[in-house]
Amino acid sequence: MEILFEDNHIIAVNKKISDIVQGDKTGDEPLSEKVKSYIKKKYDKPGAVYLGVTHRLDRPVSGALLFARTSKALTRLNEMFLQKEIKKTYWAIVKEKPEKEADTINHYLVRDQKKNKSFAYNKEMKNSKLASLSYKIVASSDNYYLLEVDLHTGRHHQIRSQLAKIGCPIKGDLKYGFPRSNPDGGISLHSRRIEFIHPVKKEKISVVANPPDDSLWKYFVSILS
Repeated sequence: MEILFEDNHIIAVNKKISDIVQGDKTGDEPLSEKVKSYIKKKYDKPGAVYLGVTHRLDRPVSGALLFARTSKALTRLNEMFLQKEIKKTYWAIVKEKPEKEADTINHYLVRDQKKNKSFAYNKEMKNSKLASLSYKIVASSDNYYLLEVDLHTGRHHQIRSQLAKIGCPIKGDLKYGFPRSNPDGGISLHSRRIEFIHPVKKEKISVVANPPDDSLWKYFVSILS
């Protein structure tokens, strides 16, 4: 497990594609429990370890994930997420080039619980929620484009469904129309950076997560660095 940032109040880790953030019907050990075990062992803590989940990443998505180590930090971080005071930047690899080099796109998303999928529409629909994001093309290879995505709202499968709606499904994302899966079973969507003011110390924090160990990701990182 790769720790990206850690102090007495918060801990950030680089989530792997196979990890689930919280327990689900699969019964697999969630990342939250792995982080608790890490804290318990490192600090030789007796009894139960407190850990608050502040946000989630879909199982096939990798990258920076933030947890709270105290209830005080969790309350403040939850409020900061609510007030959009925490900036999350994602990287997404797509095969089709978007019409515009950079754009802000808005859709209305309807979540289908049974299919665990969100459908994007250009106009308001029954039970829909407004979804907004900005993207820009930051790199390209012979066959793919790397988009940097900033979320303005936090909806279920938002980046996946919105990019698919504009004809740019994320590499490996079969659920949203990409024709082939990735060898690792994940999709090429990565939580690259989280920026915020520390909920207790009031210092600016920027957490950056390296993408999975994959030749295409490595290529994009190399040309951007």
